[in-house]
Amino acid sequence: MSPSRRTAARSVRMFGLVSASAALVLGISGTALATDPLGIGQFSAAASCDGSKGVITVTSTDATATPAVVTVFLQNNNADLRRIGEPTPVKGSAEGVAVTFAENWAPGAKYRVHIKSGNDLDADIPILEAPAKACTGADDTPTTPSASSTPSTTPSGTASTPAAAPGEPTRSAAESDSTVPAASASNAPSPAAQESNLAETGASSRTGLIVGIAAVLVVVGGGAVFFGMRRKGTGNR
Repeated sequence: MSPSRRTAARSVRMFGLVSASAALVLGISGTALATDPLGIGQFSAAASCDGSKGVITVTSTDATATPAVVTVFLQNNNADLRRIGEPTPVKGSAEGVAVTFAENWAPGAKYRVHIKSGNDLDADIPILEAPAKACTGADDTPTTPSASSTPSTTPSGTASTPAAAPGEPTRSAAESDSTVPAASASNAPSPAAQESNLAETGASSRTGLIVGIAAVLVVVGGGAVFFGMRRKGTGNR
């Protein structure tokens, strides 16, 4: 075999060996990527608004759909203040699967999002900070009643006393009360007037006494006339 043929044969063998090695490496890498355990980089979180209410959304882009549990905590001075809702399971996908936690977050509030997946993953995603503007809605705007410009029409229980003119002595409350005019006389007749009218018409209780006295005077007068005429007749005889 000539030297040129030997060189060509060696080159073909080296090329085949390199190609086989590359295919093996690529195959191993593909298998590793397909079975790569869940990573914290496959999760993300965001604070947003659902209408006038705040929510925290955690999204998993794990293409292997490995089950995981998401837990959210409100933080204060780098310490957990309280848990938001309940731990929520999630199975991701290449397109992303989201789980939502209801939370009326305050502007700038910070949250810790923890991901747990068996023994493969037990870590936090980077601290989530809420937006600088809170969620607002028409129903959340307080309505403060404005002061009415119309004065009250309810009369006061006590009439105001006009101020005295300069140089005029101030009248005391007692003097003011004493000068109140007396109530006008009623048109109904008084009991005395009723009794006087009854006497004039003969309906008084003294009518019988007057009649009796008049009868006595009539009898006395008649007796005087009778005795006078009798004496006169005796004198003529």
